[in-house]
Amino acid sequence: MIVPKMFALFVLPVLVMGCAIMPAPGNLPGAQYQPMQKITADAPQPCLAPKLPTEVSARTRVDVSDMIASPDRIGPGDRLKLTISGDADILTGTYVVGANGRLAITDVGEVVARDRPLAALEADLRARFVQAQLVRDVPGNVKLALAEAAGVRVAVAGAVFEPGVVHAGERSADARPALPGASVSGDFNGGRTLSTALRAAGGLRPDAAVDHILLIRDDHYASVDLSPVFSGGDAPDPQLASGDHIIVLSLGCFQPELVRPTSVTVPGIRVFLSNLARPISGGQNEAGLPYGTRMLQALVAADCIGGSSMNASRQAVLLSHNPMTGQSVVIARSVEALVRGSGRDGVNPYLMPGDAIACYDSKSMTLVDAVSVVGSLLSPAMLVGIR
Repeated sequence: MIVPKMFALFVLPVLVMGCAIMPAPGNLPGAQYQPMQKITADAPQPCLAPKLPTEVSARTRVDVSDMIASPDRIGPGDRLKLTISGDADILTGTYVVGANGRLAITDVGEVVARDRPLAALEADLRARFVQAQLVRDVPGNVKLALAEAAGVRVAVAGAVFEPGVVHAGERSADARPALPGASVSGDFNGGRTLSTALRAAGGLRPDAAVDHILLIRDDHYASVDLSPVFSGGDAPDPQLASGDHIIVLSLGCFQPELVRPTSVTVPGIRVFLSNLARPISGGQNEAGLPYGTRMLQALVAADCIGGSSMNASRQAVLLSHNPMTGQSVVIARSVEALVRGSGRDGVNPYLMPGDAIACYDSKSMTLVDAVSVVGSLLSPAMLVGIR
């Protein structure tokens, strides 16, 4: 029985030391961007006036109402219904604007359609038909109508979580309108909007200048104020055209009032969870949480709160990143302090998309687990000693 005792005396301290609480994580200067992420009571980061990018300042500014009232422009994927008086099915029919922005029409060839108002394209087609002697020069004998407004590709840059080219207004087959032949003509694609494009780009970040969203079209731009969205008001939501650009300027500061689900932010985020000592219910290592969830609520989802009083000194670590700089941020918190402390809101960070949370057991529970491990290792040795 001497061997098992020596084995226990050697293994138990090693296991306890190996499970010791980790030291406070370090972060690069400026990596922490939320006041709730900081341990010391530093002064909040001041918001800066947004600067107009050079490529935008060279354009002419117009009121957003001008863009809303501007004629709908044709884009790739749009379906157009062409009707010619006296023509059954030779030229009359439905045409789809190709990826190159052109219409291919019999006996006429390809006609540029992209970025043109419907009325302008109708006049151009009629002139071509008359010149080719396909129709007579009679007013009103050529009609062009929008049968289906396709989704549009627009570029979104700046203070959004996933900047890049996005599709706004893409519809499934079930959501598409009936093909021409019904009594109703025309189509309105409710997904071809500014808000849809912003959500497709991951939604506005907490540092966004929500009252100064830039919508660029050709040589013009408009500044859109979306701040009423966050106070229950009505904000303009202009229809987009193929080739539009959206720039979300940054104020360089964290605005907690923007961290919640709206029509211009994501409704939910994915957060990764780790709790190896006390596995998460169902074995899930990630959770879908509402945008605006804080660290403390996520610790509940990770099964890091509750249980034995021996776990009162449990620690939790939040792995995040600064969306303005891309720097990694690691924050350690005492679970019990978050639960018990009345000033928890000042040290309880908001979660961002893709954040991760890891839980560490208290020293007491670490000792219990170590004893359990040693016991499982000693059992075979004790049986050997008995023999």
